[in-house]
Amino acid sequence: MNALAATSRNFKQAAKLLGLDSKLEKSLLIPFREIKVECTIPKDDGTLASYVGFRVQHDNARGPMKGGIRYHHEVDPDEVNALAQLMTWKTAVANIPYGGAKGGIGCSPGELSISELERLTRVFTQKIHDLIGIHTDVPAPDMGTNSQTMAWILDEYSKFHGYSPAVVTGKPVDLGGSLGRDAATGRGVLFATEALLAEHGKSIAGQRFVIQGFGNVGSWAAQLITEAGGKVIAISDVTGAVKNSNGLDIPKLMKHSAENRGIKGFDGGDAIDPRSLLTEECDVLIPAALGGVINKDNANDIKAKYIIEAANHPTDPEADEILSKKGVLILPDILANSGGVTVSYFEWVQNIQGFMWDEEKVNSELRTYMQRGFRDVKEMCRSHHCDLRMGAFTLGVNRVARATVLRGWES
Repeated sequence: MNALAATSRNFKQAAKLLGLDSKLEKSLLIPFREIKVECTIPKDDGTLASYVGFRVQHDNARGPMKGGIRYHHEVDPDEVNALAQLMTWKTAVANIPYGGAKGGIGCSPGELSISELERLTRVFTQKIHDLIGIHTDVPAPDMGTNSQTMAWILDEYSKFHGYSPAVVTGKPVDLGGSLGRDAATGRGVLFATEALLAEHGKSIAGQRFVIQGFGNVGSWAAQLITEAGGKVIAISDVTGAVKNSNGLDIPKLMKHSAENRGIKGFDGGDAIDPRSLLTEECDVLIPAALGGVINKDNANDIKAKYIIEAANHPTDPEADEILSKKGVLILPDILANSGGVTVSYFEWVQNIQGFMWDEEKVNSELRTYMQRGFRDVKEMCRSHHCDLRMGAFTLGVNRVARATVLRGWES
């Protein structure tokens, strides 16, 4: 089942639990706007190359649409649609005044030079600048993009609309980015995990963690979990996987990864098959890479007691059912990885106010939002007698549905 089908299935199940009117249900599912543009740039060697860019603006009932822009060779309309829809429910679960959007360009960023990436970003911005904006649609970094990408978008957008730092989040701090933004998604994963474990009388300290993915989210989660007393026993990235039952030295692994562009060859543990990582014996499994990695083929072999979805849509619905029967508790992506968009909201607020917060305030507010989100999801679980995923979906869908009706959707 692809990401769009799976996300729509979860939405429809939540709509059924909420008893939504069928016309309202259909209205909430259909994106507000879908954008597809051609981006042709001169390469460094003088040849021309064309790429397809997408932006799906899913819903704006609760505020400006919000979502990342990813550069990846597998970007396609279905994936962008699914991620835009997930952002709508995610921002509602976090209870921040945004809707949902997502964008991307079908390219392999590792094969492009810095100057080619800049040209591609600027052409993409030229094609969509009149459809994004501070109170319309606010992009952010995602897979294959970073704060530099956002700086280019900000600069190109400002050529048309005047200097507008709030048009993107995840910017460099020197251009109005927020302190604490780099670590935000990983720190949010930590706070969400703490909340789930506390519900069962446990803490981070003493738990064994396995993390799939060692990019921004996975590396920050590993570092913060280790600092909180957790033991990260296995990690993988695109180059390989490493395991140490006594706990990996995360600072040393981060240094190795930075110097060697991946964790392959790290001497602080044993190399293992990356495909076996998800089924390693552990207490908490954190998929922090691509979607759809937990499926019906490997769900039966997963030994973790808890799964924290740091990636977007890492678990297929079929795997959900298998894991639920096994008693595995899954903290869904639209809650678990909402730390990034929450601090993006803080950044947007700071830009609009023209007043910068210190990092301690950012982290303190993030903890408050993540803990409140968990409590709100648990309340929906109790009200609708459902698991955490449906608790999160019913919470998000209900908030968007209420805003839609209050604004007069039939008028």
